[in-house]
Amino acid sequence: MEHIRNFSIIAHIDHGKSTLADRFLEITGTVPRDKLREQFLDSMDLEREHGVTIKAHPVRMEYRGYVLNLLDTPGHVDFSYEVSRSIASCEGAVLLVDATQGVEAQTVTHYELAKEHGLVIIPVINKIDLPNADFENVAEEIIELTGCDLEDIILISAKEGIGIEELIDAVIERIPPPRGEPDAPLRALIFDSIYDDYRGAVPYVRIFDGEIRPGMKIKLFSTGREYEVMEVGYFRPQRVRADALKTGEVGWVIAGIKSIRDTRVGDTITDAKNPAERPLPGYREVKPMVFSGIYPSRGEDFEALGKALEKLKLNDASLTFQIEQSALGFGYRCGFLGLFHMEIVEERIEREYSIPIIATTPNVRYRVKTKKGEVFEIENPAKFPPMGDIEAIEEPIVRGEIITPDEYLGGIFKLCEEKRGKQLSMEYMPGRRVALRYEFPLAEILFDFHDKLKSVSRGYASFDYEFYGYRENDLVKIDILLNGKPVDALSFIVHREKAYHTSLKVVRKLKEVIPRQLFEVAIQAAIGKRVIARATIKPYRKDVTAKCYGGDVTRKRKLLEKQKEGKKRMKKIGHVDVPEEAFLAVLKIER
Repeated sequence: MEHIRNFSIIAHIDHGKSTLADRFLEITGTVPRDKLREQFLDSMDLEREHGVTIKAHPVRMEYRGYVLNLLDTPGHVDFSYEVSRSIASCEGAVLLVDATQGVEAQTVTHYELAKEHGLVIIPVINKIDLPNADFENVAEEIIELTGCDLEDIILISAKEGIGIEELIDAVIERIPPPRGEPDAPLRALIFDSIYDDYRGAVPYVRIFDGEIRPGMKIKLFSTGREYEVMEVGYFRPQRVRADALKTGEVGWVIAGIKSIRDTRVGDTITDAKNPAERPLPGYREVKPMVFSGIYPSRGEDFEALGKALEKLKLNDASLTFQIEQSALGFGYRCGFLGLFHMEIVEERIEREYSIPIIATTPNVRYRVKTKKGEVFEIENPAKFPPMGDIEAIEEPIVRGEIITPDEYLGGIFKLCEEKRGKQLSMEYMPGRRVALRYEFPLAEILFDFHDKLKSVSRGYASFDYEFYGYRENDLVKIDILLNGKPVDALSFIVHREKAYHTSLKVVRKLKEVIPRQLFEVAIQAAIGKRVIARATIKPYRKDVTAKCYGGDVTRKRKLLEKQKEGKKRMKKIGHVDVPEEAFLAVLKIER
């Protein structure tokens, strides 16, 4: 164990984490130079395009007699629980900061998470080869954040390979070896897992106590299920078999586990015959935060879409889905960790399975208390009880941190106010930058908050958030009615203050996109039975009096009355088809 070092790299998006991992693989000779490509550990095309790690990729490197286990972490707020489990599997972390960008929101969040787990932090400034690198201010920000000394900070350029060997030496010298009891009952933390078509679910583990070897019976703490270990091994970065995984080591386990749902991130594996008394701390069920209906554009793709979601779930236990029916036909109500997670799943369905889809407006999960004292958790506005039966509605709240140059504060304050943000604190940082802490309703930051923040700050502000809890608020459900009939797929939840303006935008937009009929179509937005906004689509009209030339006016009147009666009857039995464009247009309306 004295010669093992387990560490991760924590950084904000696009600060050079994947490039640094490439240099580690190159210098330690883990991957031959001719086989090394850029962002080697980011195996998915989507990861390369978005410039963000979506799936963690551990790797074992050997250097000067030491075993270095790099536990790469996902790089987005939606996967913060996976990040926390990867960090819990390490003794140290490289805190990577871009010399041109400085400390950003995610840097702070991940640093605080690492400190919480007692990790040794090695501060590193990357991209020192760039002409606009600002060492002094960035170093000052790091010192203020971590409390380290100036000489503790290592300067590197991951792209050019400058300072990498010095950094590897610092990892060996500064990060302590793993602690644990080799003779104690097995305790292994699952920090990730993948699904293998031939071998089933493959958990990625860090051994804290004892050892795991083929032939032994293991038990999972969360489910109590037992399995027999077939193979174990480590990552170089492909899977390599080993005789055993011992205390302090990181690797993979194949034990005929059928479903990835059983290999839950954060769970503890123990020896079935000689189990540990208690699991490793920190495990919790990961719950989806954002919900959306996903429908196939072509009705015949419904079954294919279901199979695609099943396959995606094999490698993504946090994705949930169930069948639902609405005005868009048959589809699936899906739950995601956040908006970025949702975007990735939708892109994978369209690319990997070639199924064109329509996604409804993303919703959050609300907690509804009825006057009878019942409490429901509802993520689909169409499932809400009648407004008259509701005592209170609670919405999810997040705590967010914005880091921005001070010149953009005015625009950011205005934006946060529009999004019902509540300011908690404001701190000045070196280099005329400010850290703002806010509480927001999750529903308010789902749609366009990130884009607007980048717009008002010209791309310089960064934002990160975490779930805080539920809070009661004055929320209402808006039903959209066409000729008095509600259209479930168009209903939405909004704060009472914004109800009128949002409803007016929706009905006006629907008036533009719903085709005219032979009868009048009334589009209404209502809270319960009270209509708060309306638009009317005028009917096509045939000139029934065209053949009347001269004669008594009563003859014309009689024809017009007859036409009016016909329109009335047609309205009763007529049916308004809502085109697909109408749903898509409503999604794009600014809430």
